[in-house]
Amino acid sequence: PEDRGRAGKALSLNISSGGMLVLMDYAPPVEQVLKVLVPTPTALAGTPTLAEVRWTRKMPFGRGNGNGPFFVGLKFLF
Repeated sequence: PEDRGRAGKALSLNISSGGMLVLMDYAPPVEQVLKVLVPTPTALAGTPTLAEVRWTRKMPFGRGNGNGPFFVGLKFLF
């Protein structure tokens, strides 16, 4: 996902036609729109898609200083 010029990587945990659940090292603001590059199985290039952050949840373990990782629920925008 890309965050206002901030490029990064996220681990996709679940994907459907309506959205996806990703694991990120930070929690983007709810309602923020991200440009997501979804890899395709037949090409090295990804398909760009816009997705809105619907919710974030800090994982119950990990670094205790307020940093990630975070579960992030994204809704695809069509």
